[in-house]
Amino acid sequence: MTVSTLITTPFSATSTAAEVLAEVDLSGRRAIVTGASSGIGVETARALATAGAQVTITVRDLDAGARVAADLTASTGNDQVTVAALDLAQPASVAAFVNGWQGPLHILVNNAGVMASPETRTPQGWELQFATNHLGHFALATGLRPALAAAGGARVVSVSSSAHLRSDVVFDDIHFLERPYEPWLAYGQSKTANVLFAVEATRRWADDGIAVNALMPGGIRTKLQRHVTDAELDRLRAQSGGGGGISWKTPEQGASTSVLLAASPVVAGVSGRYFEDCNEAGPNQPGSRTGVAGYALDPSSAARLWNVSLATLAG
Repeated sequence: MTVSTLITTPFSATSTAAEVLAEVDLSGRRAIVTGASSGIGVETARALATAGAQVTITVRDLDAGARVAADLTASTGNDQVTVAALDLAQPASVAAFVNGWQGPLHILVNNAGVMASPETRTPQGWELQFATNHLGHFALATGLRPALAAAGGARVVSVSSSAHLRSDVVFDDIHFLERPYEPWLAYGQSKTANVLFAVEATRRWADDGIAVNALMPGGIRTKLQRHVTDAELDRLRAQSGGGGGISWKTPEQGASTSVLLAASPVVAGVSGRYFEDCNEAGPNQPGSRTGVAGYALDPSSAARLWNVSLATLAG
């Protein structure tokens, strides 16, 4: 990839989700947004609903989801916002959701996530961040592939992070069974996995007309950082060469790159790429916390991760 091939758009770091979809009509389109009970998930769903899409928000807490759905309907005038239970760390929950889905699916936004949590394992022994951020979304997307293919021109959005720069996927010990657990390394490799998923899904699903892209939404203060203090985030930013103080986006700005990839005609036909601030990111430069790591776009790693994921879920 060279700089001259990077996709650019009229939008930027300060663009909001509403601005990105201002001229877009999604009437008749069906969308799913995971983790839409708070933060950028809510604003992603709001922008899609405002544009006329039928939006299903998935949540672990149905009461919280119902409140969000009611707010979205009231604020957008769209009465086609529904809520469904989904716990990405539980394969049975993912399977139940997939089995309950009927008809085509035009947009899937894999937005839910866990960040820098204390060491936690699922009943299967999987490290929680990798299980939630990657394996759950992998199972969801692959399970919904027939619905995506049936839509014609469907789009899948994989929400990653600049934290992918902290770690490649460590195939020899993904679940920290041998090495000491480190929250940010665990988060980082799960976010690298989100990008690798887009790379391999693009290769495998091209004939189905399914576009899959990954993105960094930016720094947004939401419940995602429940395990992390401002001081800790500033320390990590300074440590990685980003300087002191984080430039926070609003949730409306944080959702803009997600909805760009989900529904804007500006990026029609684009797949297998990594975006930040509403434009395709170039290669990461040492000492910076922007851009994409070469290992996150590596085709052989992407294929390996896909096979490892299938084997892990088959258990």
